Amino acid sequence: MHAMVLRRPGQPLTWESLPHRHPGGGEIRVRVSACGVCRTDLHVVDGELTEPALPVIPGHEIVGRVEALGQGVEGLRLGERVGIPWLGWTCGVCPFCAMGHENLCDRPLFNGYTRDGGFATEVIADVRHTFALGEGGGDAELAPLLCAGLIGWRSLKMAGEGETLGLYGFGAAAHIIAQVIRAQGRRFFAFTKPGDTQSQEFARSLGAQWAGGSNEVPPCELDAAILYAPDGHLIPQALKVTRKGGRVVCAGIHMSDIPSFSYDLLWGERQILSVANLTRQDGIEFLAQAQRIGIKTHVTRYPLAQANQALADLRAGRFDGAAVLIP
Repeated sequence: MHAMVLRRPGQPLTWESLPHRHPGGGEIRVRVSACGVCRTDLHVVDGELTEPALPVIPGHEIVGRVEALGQGVEGLRLGERVGIPWLGWTCGVCPFCAMGHENLCDRPLFNGYTRDGGFATEVIADVRHTFALGEGGGDAELAPLLCAGLIGWRSLKMAGEGETLGLYGFGAAAHIIAQVIRAQGRRFFAFTKPGDTQSQEFARSLGAQWAGGSNEVPPCELDAAILYAPDGHLIPQALKVTRKGGRVVCAGIHMSDIPSFSYDLLWGERQILSVANLTRQDGIEFLAQAQRIGIKTHVTRYPLAQANQALADLRAGRFDGAAVLIP
C-alpha cells in the first residue's frame, strides 16, 4: 500500500510504501477510492490537535470498497462501497456510551488522528463505525459528506428550529448544510472573511439571502449562528447579531482563543454550544437526508501524492467547497 504519512506536526506529509494490513476481529480492510481533505486534517498536521498517534496517516472522509473482512464481521460483503468518518472506535461501556452519547466516549479512537486514516490506498476500519453508501453518486462527491456533512448536520440540529440561520465560514461544511437549510424551507445568511467576494458569491449561488464579511451586520437578527471557521473572535461577533434566546454553535474541533466580551452580549438567554464529533445515528440520519434532498458537493480533486498541496490550498482558501484526494 501507499500512503501520505505525518511523522512530525508542522512538517510536510511523506509519500511512503507500507506493508499491506490485515483486519482484526470486527474490522474490515477498505480499498480507498476517495478521501476528503478536512480542516481537522489541517489541525492535525499543523499540531493544533496535540495528541496524534505518530506516525499517522491523516484523513477521515473516506470512501472505498471492502476488500477483506475480519473475524466476526457480518452485514457487509466484499466489494461493497462504504464510508468511514472521523469517529473510528468507541468503548461502548463508559458512562457516555451507555447513555447513547458515543460522540463523548472517554476512550475514543479517531481515524486520521489516533488511528490511521484515508490518505492512503487502503485503510483498516472498525466495522461498527462505517456506513454502507450504496451505489448512488460519485466517490469524490460523497467523501465530504462524511465529516463536513455529518458535523454540519449535528451542528444544524443543535442550532434549533429557527427560521434565520447565520453560517460563519462558507467552506465544505457550510456549502453542504446550506442545501439542507434551503430544503427545509429556512433561510441562511453567509459570513466570510472580510473582502472574500468569491466565497460570498458562492454562497449566493446556493441560495443565501445575504452574504458579507464576518464584521458586517446582516439585514435581520439571526435565530442561530453556526461557526465553521475556527476563529474565536467570531463568537462575540455572532452574539451581537443573534436574537434573545438564540444560539451560537461552534462546530469545529479546534478554535483560537475566545476574546473577553461584555456579558450583555450573552444575556437574554442566548446560548453558546459546541459540537463534539458525531454519533452513528447522526450518520444514518444525515446520509438518508442527503440522498433524499440530492445534495451536490463542489469538489476539487487532487492525486493522493499531492496531499500537501491540497492542505496548503485549503489553508489559503484557494477553492470553493471541498478538496478530495484520489489514490
